[in-house]
Amino acid sequence: MTAPSLGIDVGGTKCLGVVIEGDGVRRDIVAETRAPTPYGGDALIEALVSIVGALEAGLGGDRPVGAIGVGAPGLITHAGVLRSSPNVPGVTDLDLGGRLGAALGRPVTVGNDATCAVLAEWTIGAARHADDVVMVTLGTGIGGGVVAGGRLVTGANGFTGEFGHMVVDPNGPPCPCGRRGCWERYASGTGLAQLARTDAVGGRLRRVVELAGGAPELVRGEHVQAAALEGDAGAMAVIDEFARWVAIGLVNLTNALDPAAIVLGGGLAVGADLYLGPIERWFDALLYSPELRPHPDLVFAELGERAGAIGAAMLAASRAPGSSR
Repeated sequence: MTAPSLGIDVGGTKCLGVVIEGDGVRRDIVAETRAPTPYGGDALIEALVSIVGALEAGLGGDRPVGAIGVGAPGLITHAGVLRSSPNVPGVTDLDLGGRLGAALGRPVTVGNDATCAVLAEWTIGAARHADDVVMVTLGTGIGGGVVAGGRLVTGANGFTGEFGHMVVDPNGPPCPCGRRGCWERYASGTGLAQLARTDAVGGRLRRVVELAGGAPELVRGEHVQAAALEGDAGAMAVIDEFARWVAIGLVNLTNALDPAAIVLGGGLAVGADLYLGPIERWFDALLYSPELRPHPDLVFAELGERAGAIGAAMLAASRAPGSSR
């Protein structure tokens, strides 16, 4: 029997860890834990060591973990060095794989979090029917992963999929990466909140502001979603504008990569029923020659917030010595 694999998804606010068992099109989660993402590289390594310990303790000691993987946002080299991650606080040029492996006394595989997520969704999730897949994770920022011709694509340096930093407006708002007008300033959870706060300051989102406690500056994406579910017209208008920005990036990716499927994941996937219709409508309106080409299947992730952690475990297992995967 194949040994369990452990995967951790490092996010801007939390780290989610899982242990999975199984092969083929089935992976069972047999242990899970989460912890807040701390500030700084040293604290992050300590937090990840604690997560590994908690997960292994949950297995009871009778099933040793065979491989350990970590998915993190940002520029991750093939050697597991996190060069830059605007949405992970206080972390730059961190040898995540080397330092965590040394602390654990075992090899650790590190990949981009959205690359890990697309591996999971392509193998056992929403895109298992396709060999050419683009995944876009809509969270604090925007990440991405690519499968082309039935192969996971990581690029010359390991940096494939930094879709959030495609510039869609060179005169747009500053991005944490240091540039202006990046796609994630408009089409991430952060972007949704900013669109809503702009309208709220203008007095156009009374119900959303009520849900935020009466202060426009406290408006977040979840307040927009809640008001939209109530049928609030202002909130629905914000979601439509947000969907247009999401579609702009998806159309650009489709024109460049011609995928058979686009999978949308990340924190905003919990509102799939609200977002999918408007995104599809804007996608059809903006796509190059939409009437003359097959459109990619536009779907939300099946594995939810666990996709990155599951994919990190799968990536580690596929690179473990003796693996045939």
